[in-house]
Amino acid sequence: MQFDIDRLIADFGGPAKLGDALNHAFPEDPVSRAAIYKWRERGSLPLSQINKLAQLAASQGRSFNIHSYAASAAATATGNTTPRDIQMGDRLFIFDTTLRDGEQSPGASMTKEEKIRVARQLEKLGVDIIEAGFAAASPGDADAIRTIAGIVENSTVCSLARANERDVRAAGEAITPAKRGRIHTFIATSPIHMQHKLRMHPDQVVEAAVKAVKIALEYTDDVEFSAEDALRSDIDFLAHIFDAVIQAGAKTINVPDTVGYAVPLLTERFFRELIAKTPGSDKVIWSAHCHDDLGMAVANSLAAVLGGARQVECTINGLGERAGNASLEEVVMAVRTRKDVFGVETHVDTTQIVPASKLVSTVTGYPVQPNKAIVGANAFAHESGIHQDGVLKHRETYEIMSAESVGWATNRLSLGKLSGRNAFKTKLAELGITLDSEEALNAAFARFKALADKKREIFDEDLHALVSDEMVTIEQETYRLTALKVVSETGETPVANLVMTDNGAEKHSDSTGDGPVDATFKAIEAVVASGAELILYSVNAITQGTDSQGEVTVRLGKDGRIVNGQGADTDILVASAKAYISALNKLDSKIERTHPQPV
Repeated sequence: MQFDIDRLIADFGGPAKLGDALNHAFPEDPVSRAAIYKWRERGSLPLSQINKLAQLAASQGRSFNIHSYAASAAATATGNTTPRDIQMGDRLFIFDTTLRDGEQSPGASMTKEEKIRVARQLEKLGVDIIEAGFAAASPGDADAIRTIAGIVENSTVCSLARANERDVRAAGEAITPAKRGRIHTFIATSPIHMQHKLRMHPDQVVEAAVKAVKIALEYTDDVEFSAEDALRSDIDFLAHIFDAVIQAGAKTINVPDTVGYAVPLLTERFFRELIAKTPGSDKVIWSAHCHDDLGMAVANSLAAVLGGARQVECTINGLGERAGNASLEEVVMAVRTRKDVFGVETHVDTTQIVPASKLVSTVTGYPVQPNKAIVGANAFAHESGIHQDGVLKHRETYEIMSAESVGWATNRLSLGKLSGRNAFKTKLAELGITLDSEEALNAAFARFKALADKKREIFDEDLHALVSDEMVTIEQETYRLTALKVVSETGETPVANLVMTDNGAEKHSDSTGDGPVDATFKAIEAVVASGAELILYSVNAITQGTDSQGEVTVRLGKDGRIVNGQGADTDILVASAKAYISALNKLDSKIERTHPQPV
């Protein structure tokens, strides 16, 4: 919704008088004259400032109604002068799609147990909606969604579904155990998608969307509709299809930037115009789902909030298809830190952000870059002497938020070598880790004791890595490392001696290589002969200190399939062998997954 800001400012005596009056009335939250000029330039102003203007007018003994400043064009389009910003309130819903869109990152698919652990952490984080997967993709995905729906107490559990009856009914069945369940159905609306991918006429697309929403309502009254590639769609057609699905009963309307094409200035305008043009727009929550192909997913999501969106779809660490999605931690901390601009609040417990980031990084094998905002290892590090001096004297000189506020203080010591089995089990429960049997618990505890003998201090991250390393591929394990000896000497060719099992049969192998890791991988291939291509090899220290566990990620590709394998150990070569074998087990798995087009 656009406003006649020039007229509003003039009614308060101009920019200088308005700025002085606001600063006199609200000295704890001053506003600059430049900010007032920005309101005029944008044709809008933050909700917090609208409230202050109302209080200021009341103190001056005159009435103030923001509705009267709505631009005539927007008023004509909607037939209603009530500004969308006011009606939608100051609550921003956080829709996390790490378990669905995040899992579409190459090789990042998670086991059911890992999905459950992530879902529990997301609930602890306080996200409003957890998109737990795409039920029609595979029986395994549907089972994981159903299990998560039965476990999660406070967050809404959602399944994605294409706009066809099979997908929607699969999603409906999967969310049945949920206390609060949602079906998220979608269909493409851009001309290029309708013509070349769907090969459907626009009227057929509208019909399919309405039918999908009506079927979804048989399972839940919480139905979300997405127009895939919305930001490249005709805005009048979007208003038409959104009108139809709102009348059919959709409660949330998602406007995705599927290919990461949008820019923030145009995104805000697009949302304002679209909301103004759509009949019944005040009956639904408007949502943004942005991809990071041009590095602007977070910026576009925040622009959408300024344009009227009150739900943002995002992922932990920005994980996702191609360049990724909007980063949850960045969106949440941006609206919290700059409430003066966005005027919205989330229900996220920000102290759980770093633990969530580390967990997702561990289970997916995607390390967080050190300079990543909020959750990177260097996010709160100050190297410059001037900065260090300023922070020591007064932290706010160079820090706009504290490390503790996003959970860095929670990187705490967990257990030691004298800790008992019950303490170990209790700690796993606190971390959201549940082992299915006493046998699994005993095996994990034995590995913990072995680790405690090598490493003086055991942290939460160590336990996540330990359990992930133990649980990954257990159900379909073909290969397992038994023993590894690597000899490497300056000027000499490294030699690896390997013992591993292949379907229970013990195999021995010796190999040389350009380095100790190369020799290890060649020794494994001498047994397996997989023919896979090594796409990525990375090493990450799980915690601080020279005795830290090394976490290795290996990405293999074969016949169009890409998988990630992880391994953790205080010995990097052992961790490397575990990671390579983990990836081979996933390649050997006959489980097939089909992903929908990314929303």
